[in-house]
Formats: sequence, C-alpha cells, structure tokens
Amino acid sequence: MTTYDPLLLAQLTGLLMVVGAFAGVLAGLLGVGGGIVLVPAFYYVFATLGFESTQLMQLCVATSLATIIVTSMRSLSSHNKKGAVEWPILWGWGPGIAVGAALGVLVVAQLDTVTLQIIFGALAFSVGLYMALGKAHWRLGESLPVGLTRALISPWIGGLSVLIGVGGGSFGVPLMTLHGVPIHRAVGTAAGFGLLIAVPSVVGFFLVEMPHEVRPPFTLGSVNLAAFAVIVGMTLLTAPVGARLAHRLDPAALRRVFAVFLLLVATNMLRKAIFG
Repeated sequence: MTTYDPLLLAQLTGLLMVVGAFAGVLAGLLGVGGGIVLVPAFYYVFATLGFESTQLMQLCVATSLATIIVTSMRSLSSHNKKGAVEWPILWGWGPGIAVGAALGVLVVAQLDTVTLQIIFGALAFSVGLYMALGKAHWRLGESLPVGLTRALISPWIGGLSVLIGVGGGSFGVPLMTLHGVPIHRAVGTAAGFGLLIAVPSVVGFFLVEMPHEVRPPFTLGSVNLAAFAVIVGMTLLTAPVGARLAHRLDPAALRRVFAVFLLLVATNMLRKAIFG
C-alpha cells in the first residue's frame, strides 16, 4: 500500500479546503458553478500525489460534479428563500438538461486526459471571454426559446457542462440573461440547472471504473470520495454566503476579476495539454 508524506497530505488538504470555500462562494455569487475552479485544483492535487494518467481528467470531472450536487442544493435553497428561482424555466428546461448530462457521461468515459484538458481549456476560455466582455444589454431574444428549439438546446447545456465538470451556471446564466432574465434570477435558477446536471452524471460516473493502479484511495467508480468530503464540508459553509452577497453587490466588477482568473486557468490547462 502506497504511503504519502503527512506534511504533503496536510498541505494538499488545506489547499482543497481553501478551493472549496472559494468554489462555494462563486456558486452562490456568480452562478458559474464551482467546478470551473475544482477541476484544475483536483488535477493538481491528484497529479502531485502521483496519480497522473490518461484517465485523471475523468476523475477530476466526476468528483467535481459530485460536489456540485451538494453546492447546488444549498445554493438553490438560499436563492429560493429570496424568491429568485424561476421555477417554470427550471421545469421546462430540466428534462433536456438531465438527458444531455447523462449522454455527457458516455462521451467523457471514452476520452483521455489530454482531450478533456483541451475541451476544458477551450470551453473555460470561452466562458471567461463572455464574463470579461459581455454586456448586460446584449440580447438574443426577449424570452427563452420553447418547443423544438428548447428541446434541441437544453441537452447541449447538460452535455457541455459534464464535459468540463461544471454546474449549470457557466452556460445557463449567459443563456438566460441573453434572453431577458434578470441576472439575480438567472443565477438562482442556474443553481437548479446544476442539480439536474450533477445527479444523473454522478450516477453514471459511479459505474465508470478506473484501473486500480491509477485510482486514488477512496474512489468509487470515477468519483473520489475523500476529495468530495473535503470540498463539500467547505462549500456547505460558503455557498449561502455567496448567495447573500449576490443580492447585495453589483456583480459586474467581480465578474471581470473572475474572468481574468478563469482565462489564466484555461490557458494553463491548454498549455499542459499541448506541451505537457
């Protein structure tokens, strides 16, 4: 059985606690989903412990989505108490998003780490650009699509979110705000999107086994339960804080700061994928 330096384990646990606290605040404050931060953090931690493999990104994505179940539930509850959840949108878009999330698991299970790094980097960079350059007055329409258009778009939200291990905010919030939903209500509703993405995808990832030699301890399927426990312990504390701040602050400046951070993270992930 492999042993690890206790100091190294303590440092990495401390790092995960800080990242978890940050991710929880982001989930409540900006509706972008903590996975944008968690996936690269998990990659760093597991690679440092010697578990770098062709399936490492699969583990990071699956574990991130597992934490989003708890974060989204907490954030959704906090926003709902403030009347900021558009339940008709959630019920209308939910089935397609859940189906897309389930299909996303099938895709992720077939991809290696380098491919998933490139996908994460490209999509995260796109989200970062939108957060940095997007304007509140931009519109694609005065109301969200319905009928066949909704049925075609909603699975893509679920599928793309699973590919990079994030909740519904990264794609759901831009979709809603570009169709006239106020930002605070879009953030609150996106927490529900996150739950609909995470639950079916995590059930699927529990069934996707990793080879024993590259599987960290306490891993079930492709979900690492140890990292999940550390992150969830922090996000339970901080997601409500982010939700409260979302209703007190103008998020514009915060979005710009986070956009720069996200662009740097995405660029670094692409660098690792391309140059090793």
